[in-house]
Amino acid sequence: MSKTWDKSKLPSRHVTEGPERAPHRSYLYAMGLSTKDIQKPLVGVASCWNEAAPCNTALMRQAHAASEGVKKGDGTPREFCTITVTDGIAMGHEGMRSSLVSRDTIADSVELSMRGHSYDALVGIAGCDKSLPGMMMAMLRLNVPSVFLYGGSILPGSYEGRDVTVLDVFEAVGAHAAGSNSMTDEKLHALEKVACPGDGACGGQFTANTMACVSEAIGLALPLSSALPAPYTDRDGYAVASGEVVMQLVEKNLRPRDICTREAFENAAIVVAATGGSTNAALHLPAMAHECGVQFDLEDVAKIFQKTPYIANLKPGGDYVAKDFGEAGGVPMLMKTLHESGLINGDCLTVTGQTWAEYLEDIEWDPNQKVIYPATDPISPTGGVVGLWGSLAPDGAIVKVAGLHTLQFSGPARVFDGEEACFEAVSNRDYKEGEVLVIRYEGPKGGPGMREMLSTTAAIYGQGMGDKVALITDGRFSGATRGFCIGHVGPEAQEGGPIGLLKDGDIITIDAEKGTIDVRLTPAELEDRKRQWKPRITAYGSGALQKFAALVGPAHKGATTHPGFAGERHVYADI
Repeated sequence: MSKTWDKSKLPSRHVTEGPERAPHRSYLYAMGLSTKDIQKPLVGVASCWNEAAPCNTALMRQAHAASEGVKKGDGTPREFCTITVTDGIAMGHEGMRSSLVSRDTIADSVELSMRGHSYDALVGIAGCDKSLPGMMMAMLRLNVPSVFLYGGSILPGSYEGRDVTVLDVFEAVGAHAAGSNSMTDEKLHALEKVACPGDGACGGQFTANTMACVSEAIGLALPLSSALPAPYTDRDGYAVASGEVVMQLVEKNLRPRDICTREAFENAAIVVAATGGSTNAALHLPAMAHECGVQFDLEDVAKIFQKTPYIANLKPGGDYVAKDFGEAGGVPMLMKTLHESGLINGDCLTVTGQTWAEYLEDIEWDPNQKVIYPATDPISPTGGVVGLWGSLAPDGAIVKVAGLHTLQFSGPARVFDGEEACFEAVSNRDYKEGEVLVIRYEGPKGGPGMREMLSTTAAIYGQGMGDKVALITDGRFSGATRGFCIGHVGPEAQEGGPIGLLKDGDIITIDAEKGTIDVRLTPAELEDRKRQWKPRITAYGSGALQKFAALVGPAHKGATTHPGFAGERHVYADI
């Protein structure tokens, strides 16, 4: 039932109220809106729909459903799209330089569209890796009532009687390059045709599903809304509910920064660790916190990872995919056992208006499901992701240990400037067991763009060398990466960090149990090399990548490109 809304404090008053806004209203009438529609709150329904990859192809359907929910809640939806760069397509070539840059472009473009048209609230729908944090960064930056919705995961493919994901295809490339009889040309072609059977983001606990779990745990998404795979039209019910809930938030004036407190960020990091999630979360959580004045960098994330039990048996370190996790009860089931063990803060709010403690009262633990272990009986006692510090990474680094059997590694460095050189060596089997492969000048500035290294790590794993070498980089790893792979090494090579001073044969020692990463060089030796070092000139002297490189900060603080909350002089929601 329609009611009278007081727009005196809503942003849309700037385009809908008073005689001087008659020209603005004429545009709204041109699109079929009625006078009553214009008098209601205007709600941006932003999606990252495109035809670049299956991660995004189901988003328009869900945006339309969210709009129906906004109408049911007595609001007026205004749909718009923003970009996505999909890592599965961008991986292993120059396109991957655009991936992390797209996170800020998504946040910026949503901000600009909301500001430019004076929308009062936001439903944000995203499907692929960087689009999830990008959309949530916009919500925290704008601070209008907001609800996030994940577009859903892909269903597993089936190959030779077993479930497969795109990770199997990347690793098959390595097996094929090694000349394995188990991966001939014909078998590789057969696998690539069935690995991704339709709509949805990568099915393992890679970056998209990790950040989807974050969206629920941090309180910006409806509980369980990430669980259903993208092809299931049943999930449209969550889209409708998201639209209805955002209108309740407008009425209550409950905003993202009321929900995303320091404790909420801690809950989110706990869920990442408990699920063996993507190392990219350690980049995205600080970036989100940067938008709203919460101090939360890599060190804060790592401390939480260190004390959190790993309890969700999910790929790539485990056995199950996102569909199985959802059927087992998803994030609420995970949060149930974490809360019962006193590991999460139950006082944190969600967009439902309830606290997590209140919501979890109605959740019953399912002892019959096989995906989520009780927090009292974990797969391993510490989190699936570990932070590392030492002489090679004074600003820190990160490694996913879920599924690793050995947490220590020491060996001589084999240094490569850029991923292509390392991938070529791996493809030619031109490396040795026991080496530490170093890929540098792939950081936020040095790449530029902080590329992921899945093509290389998957090839190593496909050659059966995943536990026989280590790989470190100032770039990133895909959430699908497995093996002893350390990313986000800081300071990056382009800034003169120790990783930029390494030479072939330097002995590197990594201990993921103690949280250390060191090179066997004295401070004097490092200083001497630093005096002889010069930054590289990248191939990008103009355009978006140059601009990103000029603005971007360090990875351990989220690789952000503007002052964030520290430089804020007004909040959009209060204009």
